[in-house]
Amino acid sequence: MVIHIDRRYFFDQVRGTLFKGSLQQQQVEGINAILDYWERHHDRADPRWLAYILATAFHETAYTMQPVRETLAASDEKAVEILDRAYAAGKLSWVKTVYWLPDEDGKSWLGRGLVQLTHKRNYEAMSRLTGIDLVADPARAMEMQTAVTILVEGMISGSFAPHKLADHLNAEKADWVNARRIVNGTDRAEKLADYGRTFHAVLRRDGVCGLWQRLMAWLSHAIARRT
Repeated sequence: MVIHIDRRYFFDQVRGTLFKGSLQQQQVEGINAILDYWERHHDRADPRWLAYILATAFHETAYTMQPVRETLAASDEKAVEILDRAYAAGKLSWVKTVYWLPDEDGKSWLGRGLVQLTHKRNYEAMSRLTGIDLVADPARAMEMQTAVTILVEGMISGSFAPHKLADHLNAEKADWVNARRIVNGTDRAEKLADYGRTFHAVLRRDGVCGLWQRLMAWLSHAIARRT
């Protein structure tokens, strides 16, 4: 069973609950890119995963729903400048490796995308997972389709940290707060949890969750009949 989201209803709801009554075209395009990818590749997965994926993009892009650079700078050079200044001022105390400085090849491994991908090792890992050579060209993480693939597949597989969506949103529990560990420890975890629950409430009223639950029940019944 393929589950489709009623986009008109979805946007009508999130416009008021999360976007302060107004949606820009780029925000709509970004959300649609995530929903399109989900329906093509993961339409039978837990809708709570989609809700938390949307919540993560919402937060990590400063609500723009467009791929962004770390610090929201318009260029790599400006982002490096801002990060250097913040680091020198002691505002990045958690940083152990200055990952944003250009390497010997002139490439910077600063955060990019719908979820901030940092450090060369993470670009390497996501290159293997997605089949997109982000090491050859890290700026590809700023392309919408590439950014969506990184966001969704990284959170499902647990590529960003030793946590994945299924660890926190599964048949036994709905731990919206600790789901933040998939990306960034517990930073703003309560806020992300609220965003996730809000997106989920819209998806649930849209009928997606009910359809998913019926599908799971049908599969369980079919498996039981075979055993």
